[in-house]
Amino acid sequence: MTAVFSACTRYLAIIFIGIYMILCFTAISDVEKKTKRKIFYRQAFLITLIYGMYSITAYLKTKSVKVLGMCAATFLLYLLLGYIFVRVYPRSNKFLLLNIWLMLLTGSIMLIRISYTKAERQFLFSICSIALALIVPVIISKIKILRHYSYCYAVLGIIMLAMVLFMADVTYGAKISFDLKFFTIQPSEFVKITYPMFVAGILYRDTSVKNIVISTVLCGIHIILLVLSKDLGSALIFSVAFLFMVYVATGKKSLLLGGLLAGICAAFLAYKIFYHVQVRVAAWVDPWSIIDDKGYQIAQSIFAIGTGSLFGMGLYDGNPNYIPVVQQDFIFSAISEEMGGFFALELILLYFATFVIMFQIALKCRDEFYKLTCFGMAVIYGTQVFLTVGGAIKLIPSTGVTLPLISYGGSSLVSTMIMFSIIQGFNIYDAKGKQEQIIEKTE
Repeated sequence: MTAVFSACTRYLAIIFIGIYMILCFTAISDVEKKTKRKIFYRQAFLITLIYGMYSITAYLKTKSVKVLGMCAATFLLYLLLGYIFVRVYPRSNKFLLLNIWLMLLTGSIMLIRISYTKAERQFLFSICSIALALIVPVIISKIKILRHYSYCYAVLGIIMLAMVLFMADVTYGAKISFDLKFFTIQPSEFVKITYPMFVAGILYRDTSVKNIVISTVLCGIHIILLVLSKDLGSALIFSVAFLFMVYVATGKKSLLLGGLLAGICAAFLAYKIFYHVQVRVAAWVDPWSIIDDKGYQIAQSIFAIGTGSLFGMGLYDGNPNYIPVVQQDFIFSAISEEMGGFFALELILLYFATFVIMFQIALKCRDEFYKLTCFGMAVIYGTQVFLTVGGAIKLIPSTGVTLPLISYGGSSLVSTMIMFSIIQGFNIYDAKGKQEQIIEKTE
């Protein structure tokens, strides 16, 4: 019975998430309001089916009431988030909300499978992130003075990163977090919120050479602090975000190309200077010759993805814990092994669709500060997904960053939820502004 249900889940989940993605891209296009409402309820129903099947499979495999209770509690928590959010913010982008919901539930089921203890901790962080997610949009939509504190955002980000450099614990060769016994805090995750806001605050009105130089210097300080802390993954994310934000603000391709060339040179210097970068590059180039040592992690990741093939081994039928730090940097490999290559590919499409929605919201914003900030956050999100997935499948060297809303990590979860809430706030503000503009014209 358990084997049959698990096998059915493997195939049906892939079909259901495939249908979900078709509906998702349909909703992104310009369709009627009634059609979008139907799509919304169908997608919500598909998410319920997918998570329900995996929850039952988890219970049948473990025979643990605790596991079933955690699955049920997680689903109800996120369902409550969705219900309250739609009621409180009727102008919010509901399809962005659904995508977030599916990512959170996917991460939840994988963490329950990999480590129940970590899943419990993530559940507690989820409660905190949901509380913040419900508050942030109304703040964003009502307070218009956020743009005037660009230098405060820059200074706050620099202080947080400086504290990491001088006071944080070393984890896997890099200083990235503070260990507070009960939990750890990774300040660079929260800098992902202040960083695009400071760049947007400087450039949204004036893109003169002076302002570009000032923003470049402040950005450079952020990146230097990250490099000195050996958190090169975050340094790369911030660099890419800055380049594209400057390009969007100025429209000058020369600045973008010049920045990309400077980034290539910086990457080469990082390879020459930092030993752990050399290790990751060596593991990327040929993990098999050093599989017993430096190449073990990426080799196990490739084994997991290959073992899962197209349809997966089935939940609890793989060996994801063979991959070091699987619940953080390589959770995509665990998903590929147990849920299958098709599911993993559809997950990539889910992230891409979410990026497109964020980009659409940015384009709709009439306020340049909101537009630039939203675009910067979209680039940070998209770059992080690319680095995580690319590192897991050996497309690029591993950078040690997490998969948003799926990987284990309280700081990552809370900061990403705040980021999405800010973007929802921009969307609500834009919709409200357009409605008021229409009313004024009719009067």
